[in-house]
Amino acid sequence: MDFASISFASTDWFFVPSTDYPGEIGTARWRTREEGSLRTRMVEYSAGFVADHWCTQGHVFLCLEGEMVVELEDGRAVTLRPGMSCQLPDGQGSHRTRSINGARFFAVDEAPRG
Repeated sequence: MDFASISFASTDWFFVPSTDYPGEIGTARWRTREEGSLRTRMVEYSAGFVADHWCTQGHVFLCLEGEMVVELEDGRAVTLRPGMSCQLPDGQGSHRTRSINGARFFAVDEAPRG
């Protein structure tokens, strides 16, 4: 990520349009901003959500409400509760997320290229 490619800004996430993404179970609702190589997202998981794929992209997650579980393909897992974060490096093992009772979190990662 290149922080030099972004400008000073504030975001009122209430006004950012949302997009729903179905999981293996449940739905993830993303409110997304992209600028330069940076993508920031406010994400809400429905109760019972399980991601429909394993991801190799790096992320920073900050749990704001509820609980979310970040599972690594090697069997490790961490449960994030409000105020907790985790950092996942690019290309160092696959991971996926899930939530039993729903969650809201903030994510920072590299914007998709294309």
